[in-house]
Amino acid sequence: MSRLLSDSSTLREYSRAMEAPLVSLTTPGGSAGSISTPTPKKEGLKPCRVGFVHPDLGIGGAERLVVDAAVGLQQRGHSVVMLTSHHDPSHCFEETRDGTLKVVVKGNRLVPRSIGGRFHILCAILRSILLCLWLCVYGRDFDIYIVDSLSAGVPILHWLIGSKILFYCHFPDKYLTERKSLLKKIYRWPVDRFEEWTTGLADAIVVNSRFTRGMFHQAFPNISHLPQVLYPPLNLESYDKEVDESDPAVRMLKSTKKTLLSINRFERKKNIALAINTFATLNSQQLLDTKTFQDTRLIVAGGYDARILENVEYHRELQQLADQHRLVHHTIYPRESNNIPSDAQVVFLCSFSDSQRTYLLANAHLLLYTPSNEHFGIVPIEAMYASLPVVAVNNGGPTETVVNNITGFLCEPDPQAWAQVVRKVLVGEVTKDFLGGNGRVMVRDRFSLHAFVDHLESILSDLVKQQPLPSIPSSNAGPLDVLSVRTLVASCLEGTFGLIGSAVAVDVLDWNPDTLDAILKVAVEDATMLRSALTMHSSQVQIQVKNTSSHLLALASDSRNLVS
Repeated sequence: MSRLLSDSSTLREYSRAMEAPLVSLTTPGGSAGSISTPTPKKEGLKPCRVGFVHPDLGIGGAERLVVDAAVGLQQRGHSVVMLTSHHDPSHCFEETRDGTLKVVVKGNRLVPRSIGGRFHILCAILRSILLCLWLCVYGRDFDIYIVDSLSAGVPILHWLIGSKILFYCHFPDKYLTERKSLLKKIYRWPVDRFEEWTTGLADAIVVNSRFTRGMFHQAFPNISHLPQVLYPPLNLESYDKEVDESDPAVRMLKSTKKTLLSINRFERKKNIALAINTFATLNSQQLLDTKTFQDTRLIVAGGYDARILENVEYHRELQQLADQHRLVHHTIYPRESNNIPSDAQVVFLCSFSDSQRTYLLANAHLLLYTPSNEHFGIVPIEAMYASLPVVAVNNGGPTETVVNNITGFLCEPDPQAWAQVVRKVLVGEVTKDFLGGNGRVMVRDRFSLHAFVDHLESILSDLVKQQPLPSIPSSNAGPLDVLSVRTLVASCLEGTFGLIGSAVAVDVLDWNPDTLDAILKVAVEDATMLRSALTMHSSQVQIQVKNTSSHLLALASDSRNLVS
């Protein structure tokens, strides 16, 4: 590393924005630069039994976060189990496959991921509810549940188990889907209300960036919780491992060419086209001479699942875009290790192993991180720790992690602007060592797994000190308990999806339709919160409700009125 941070004023501004105290960092002239330091660890959290509830343990930023959090807590002596509706050993992070973490899969077979390529969110909600219902019967021995991505199961954990719930919001789901048609708006309206209601039932809420916190308040104005910002971490040890370059899957990636790298799931919102257009602009605008351009390649790596139609379609669209620019491209599908043609200018790496990721980050020349309004973005953190400079869009989460002109560049999402800064690095006007060295120091000090777990344990320590809610007893559970569980969940389904929800409860869960007679009406009040009124006909159910009234009455302050 030839130089370290030289713009202390820029870093002071960055540190103030991160709302954290400063620590000293050496600069070329021996002066002190500035960088923010993690929240100090709060002592006093005893070993806990922690259940992570995540909808699909695939390969993505959200999955990377929960896996790192689980590993970190487990290393601190906590008992950890990953609870999910889907886990494919061929499409997951190594820690969930090699026995490092215990993984329990429930609810995968009863409800599909979609119905005819539609109703993804409805199916995801039902799968989450099934998983949490299973927990009510078999998984009640957790002190804390850490739920992320989907809050649908929070009411069940909140009402029927009573363990503490921490909800990690990567980004409000209501902002993750387009709703151009009136029909889509009508379909999404109750789903959005349901998301706000269920999220608000968590005992504590954290978000992954200040940007997400702002969007959270905008999406859920009725939630009184003030979410804390808990930045996703890197497990630095996993990135420090030496890569076996004799591995065929790694060996095929070797090249004497300079590599521009894009890492994102194959989804349209990731705007991977910006990377291809930027690469093409380097040639079309003659920003590089012919030889330099021929000695440069673009690798587009990212999560790819053949079950997900968008992954398949978007990959095809990107191939067509490369064709339009007359760029030679080559695709490597999962579990393939064929040699890359020497004339390939754009390489699509559809899903990748940890070894491939580590090798690419260590040997690329520049990371092109293309999403706009990204919630946080763990990939720039991975790149900076690997001393790889980053080009990112100047909005969203990357503005909190990438320091412009110090660890990389923040630009408008315009191929012309991107091509200009890419050229600077490729021709040596700005050295990779300068940008990359600064990035590595920053990540080590602020985004390590150790700092993350310190902060997480501090939050959990506060959480366990809160007064616990009573739950429906798990011992000697009889028909009375089952009836109450069914009634409450059926109410939840009908309150969100009307009679269709009740039908699903009967069909999918094989419940007795008579139990649904307890649900008389569902009213929408305040145009923002769903509130349901339950009238219990059965005297036995009335007794059960009275026996757990101190727990059920908590619903009134959140979103629902129960009439007994």
